[in-house]
Amino acid sequence: MGGVRRLVVLASVWAVLLVLVVSAPVSARVEPLPVGTDVDYQLGGPDDVPAHVGIVVRDRTARVAPGRYNVCYVNGFQTQPDARRFWRGHWQLVLKRDGRPVVDEAWGEWLLDLRTPAQRRALARIVGGWVAGCVRDGFQAVELDNLDSFTRSGGLLDRGDAIAYARLLVRRAHAAGLAVGQKNLAGYDGTRIGFDFAVSESCAQYAECGRYVRHYGSRVLMVEYRRPDFDRACRTHGQTHAVVLRDLDLSPSYAPRWC
Repeated sequence: MGGVRRLVVLASVWAVLLVLVVSAPVSARVEPLPVGTDVDYQLGGPDDVPAHVGIVVRDRTARVAPGRYNVCYVNGFQTQPDARRFWRGHWQLVLKRDGRPVVDEAWGEWLLDLRTPAQRRALARIVGGWVAGCVRDGFQAVELDNLDSFTRSGGLLDRGDAIAYARLLVRRAHAAGLAVGQKNLAGYDGTRIGFDFAVSESCAQYAECGRYVRHYGSRVLMVEYRRPDFDRACRTHGQTHAVVLRDLDLSPSYAPRWC
């Protein structure tokens, strides 16, 4: 009888392993961010793309640029200012203090509540749906904005919350076949949880470019908004990285500059 029991136990173990293998997300082929080409940051709306620009970043609601490597912008950790009605329908997932949403004052965006595994899973299902939409619309990569939102939470969130949630989003993006870009939190090595590249705004202005390059090498997209900072980024990284000068409004009527 002992042998029979061992066979039953082994069969049960193999059944569990089979379920785990079958249910685990299978990563589709991910196309790496190209190097040796320029980037344009078109979050304010689609614009013409010069021939020398091989990478275009656009909002998830915008159309892709044909013949380019398209990066889909998704605000993964905060709400878009025009999406408050949507998030009122998911009020339990918005971070609150004394019943009022915690706001990133610079952009008027509510922070998402990442404090528990259940909250993070629920948010990952919503944001993961947007990421899946990026794939359907023809994007090759996704930029997940505001990894550093915990620094604006007044102590309600911490780095561990943000990293645990980011790991869920990275897995979903890879399973869908998208490369994933880390946005913000300079100095954090996002490659440890699967980030493939970084998008850095104003890294020359804040002397942070090298902190991204240390972990991502040449796969760092640098966006500057002031001419002196752009010139500095070109001097230090223009030969090896994609650097663009944009306006703060990211208006389609603005004429970008490249190194």
